[in-house]
Amino acid sequence: MLQLSVVHRLPQRFRWVSEHHSAVEIAEAGGLINDADVVALRLISHDGSSAWEILRQLQATLRDIQIECRVAECGGYPCLLVPCGDESTTNCCLKNQGVAIAETFPGH
Repeated sequence: MLQLSVVHRLPQRFRWVSEHHSAVEIAEAGGLINDADVVALRLISHDGSSAWEILRQLQATLRDIQIECRVAECGGYPCLLVPCGDESTTNCCLKNQGVAIAETFPGH
């Protein structure tokens, strides 16, 4: 199921609102990156309960390589929230698992 998954990184950085890591807010644009900042990866190939399940599988895969991440709702969608400092490692790991990562390319 992971090999048919496509994730898209939301353009904003986020910060946990509570110490229980149950909700996020958008981090101020242009500010310095804080160790607590996270990026949100939204699953765009699936929705509903299957999206939550796939994101939990991705979370388990990342935890196997010691990346602490969480699955939570962000902008009305289930997302995988990953520390900003672990974004590159996360992308490599997910690509090695067969997950496609959609990227936005600026137009001319």
